[in-house]
Amino acid sequence: MTLEVVLATHNRHKVEEFRRILALAVPGVTVAGYDGPEPIEDGITFAENALIKARAAADHTGRVAMADDSGICVDVLGGAPGIFSARWAGTHGEDRANLRLLLDQLADIREPRRGAQFVCTIAVVVPASATRAAQERVVEGIWPGSIATEPRGENGFGYDPIFLPDGFEISAAELSATEKNTYSHRARAFTRLVPEFRGLIQ
Repeated sequence: MTLEVVLATHNRHKVEEFRRILALAVPGVTVAGYDGPEPIEDGITFAENALIKARAAADHTGRVAMADDSGICVDVLGGAPGIFSARWAGTHGEDRANLRLLLDQLADIREPRRGAQFVCTIAVVVPASATRAAQERVVEGIWPGSIATEPRGENGFGYDPIFLPDGFEISAAELSATEKNTYSHRARAFTRLVPEFRGLIQ
């Protein structure tokens, strides 16, 4: 038995990354794109925003829906940009502007005070049906590391070129897709979701 899950995002990079991770973690689960309305993300935590998106997609499609809310949290900035990562420079999705602003803000900060972590919270919402009650599940994955002084690498997206994962001497944007999908914050969150998905496809 297989299960197709609606991924509540219009970000094609995320869709591709989720598909690759799920193919490795739970072969019986596939990811479908989502073209429905985007809700207002007015939560103040990653978990709240992930649930807002997953609930909206489940309500719109009547299908099992999944959403993530993720970002980079810098120690010296008290955890910022955090939930504002995608619009840190003022406009949602301006990756280069967000990255450059963060580097400028850390220009005078030296190692070992450039610590940071990528955080990914994934919410899965299973709508009620004739055979099961509605369900919600939220998990979190954390990828520790630090912030580089300049962008490095062409792979990945967002803050990947300036994130140096612990245990590596290269940036997240210099990792192969397979490496990133093994070690990233999303991969770590998915590890916690695997039992839930296996239960849904049995």
